[in-house]
Amino acid sequence: MSNSRVLLGFSGGIDSCAAVEILRSQGYTVTALTIDTTGDQTMLKQAQQRAAKLGVEWHVYDAREVFKREIIDYFCSEYMAGHTPAPCTRCNTHIKWRILAKVADEMGIYHIATGHYFSITKLGDRYYVTKGVDERKDQSYYLWGLSQEILQRALTPMGVMIKSEIKSDNKQRESMGVCFLHGKPYGEFITSQGYDIRCGDVVTRSGDVIGRHQGIALYTIGQRRGVGIPEGLRVVDIDAEKGNIIVGRNFELIKKKLYINSCNIVDIRELLQSTDITIKIRGIGRNPELPVTIKPCDGGYVITAQDEVYAPAKGQPLVFYRNNLVIGGGIVVDFD
Repeated sequence: MSNSRVLLGFSGGIDSCAAVEILRSQGYTVTALTIDTTGDQTMLKQAQQRAAKLGVEWHVYDAREVFKREIIDYFCSEYMAGHTPAPCTRCNTHIKWRILAKVADEMGIYHIATGHYFSITKLGDRYYVTKGVDERKDQSYYLWGLSQEILQRALTPMGVMIKSEIKSDNKQRESMGVCFLHGKPYGEFITSQGYDIRCGDVVTRSGDVIGRHQGIALYTIGQRRGVGIPEGLRVVDIDAEKGNIIVGRNFELIKKKLYINSCNIVDIRELLQSTDITIKIRGIGRNPELPVTIKPCDGGYVITAQDEVYAPAKGQPLVFYRNNLVIGGGIVVDFD
């Protein structure tokens, strides 16, 4: 298997085109693979044209069926359950990098890469996803689920790059938001997938009905605007079984303990014994800055924070950091 070749996940956008040039400058022969997740013919044509302009061999992999099952159905069902899903994290873990490794093996290529802004650090015999140099663009949060088998063969051309310094022409695509929505509002997309979004009651913690909402899939924890949410109140919980949105005051969103499962941890001993681990939860509100304590709990972990964890939501990833290293992560299932 060749160590001088690399299979690059290639969208034809600014970052993947820059990755081609960087990998070439490092002496690698680049083969581009565009993973077709939605049948977007315009994107595929643009990717093919960009690859031709760059002079790299180009292939396309049809992942529409597995993407529908693993990402789109998951996205819709999580919102219908009152959770806040993380499709980009799930795609990286279950779709993108696994397909790159599979196709690379078939082509006799060892190395794989993408245009993500992150690095990889090897300590002893373990590999750690590591924050990229560009703090504003760093994507390490989305990559906590990558296996050791993936990390040991991955290259990270964008890890030392600053986004604003990358040259591009005005016609190149910039990846923004959830790729498969194609600009549609969440509710419209979920409905288009056959889900029935029903209106329901907006209630207080005591059960008093104070309004009507347009469907639990349209709301997330911490939200303060939207049909049915009275002035001065926020969404503090979602009761999918009853179809209710529960509202309350801002202080009700502050939590100290979080419970996670579906975890991927690099070194369990390091996770449980270190005293300098911090956490990051992408979404509404702040991330706690002080180190947390972590204990095993019901097949996952319970995390106790010293400072406030504001507006966590079930379904969100929680990622463990030790300075710039990603120690692991999991999915939030509860909090108090």
